[in-house]
Amino acid sequence: MTSRIETLVQQLDGKADESYDARAELIWIGADAIPAVINGLPSLGGFGQLTAIEVFEEVGDPRCGPALIGLLDSDNPTVREWAAMALASLEIDGGVEPLRRAYRACLERATPPDWTESVGIRWALTELGARTPVVPPLTARLRRTATNDAPGWPSAHFTEIINDLADHAQVILYSQFWQVDAGGTYGVSGPGLDWELDWTAPWEHLVEESRTWSLLEASEAPAGDNIFVAPTWIDRTDLHPEK
Repeated sequence: MTSRIETLVQQLDGKADESYDARAELIWIGADAIPAVINGLPSLGGFGQLTAIEVFEEVGDPRCGPALIGLLDSDNPTVREWAAMALASLEIDGGVEPLRRAYRACLERATPPDWTESVGIRWALTELGARTPVVPPLTARLRRTATNDAPGWPSAHFTEIINDLADHAQVILYSQFWQVDAGGTYGVSGPGLDWELDWTAPWEHLVEESRTWSLLEASEAPAGDNIFVAPTWIDRTDLHPEK
């Protein structure tokens, strides 16, 4: 069995079908496969490591914690992002400080805060209780008007949310739109505005620039009783965290 598992681990780096089949079999084997997946990580490329992370998450074995922490130092930003999110989803003990270091490394590399790696690490820190997003009172109150399973706020309140966040010195990075109906929840296209902020600018400028762009987006956004908007925003402390 051991040699079979080791073969499957190496197949994680194979072609899509081969990798998918190996992933499925390793998940089926479960906890008995985890030590071999951990040992095989250094020999895998980026694709194989990403697939290994999926195996870790599906099996849910905390022994993968140190391996995931090690992947935070990968040269591949997607591997770093997925490892960070897996640490949070698996609630790995000792994951917070490595995640904080990984986020500081993002800032030192000048990785924009709206890139997926930055977003993923902040999400992980939030999930582990190490980051508390600033949610102004009006925004919090409007959120409660949504149905329990709706991914965000009713789109009718989008303009109010934008101004409330900006008035509380929050920078909106982007927004996603969702339609909720009896058939389920699925994403819908927004206005498609693709703005870029100058992250070297003063924070107050960033707040107002993101307000302007977001209000323009709100004026062109899809509307309806079953349309919800999920903005992503950051606080000044997300650009200047404590050491």
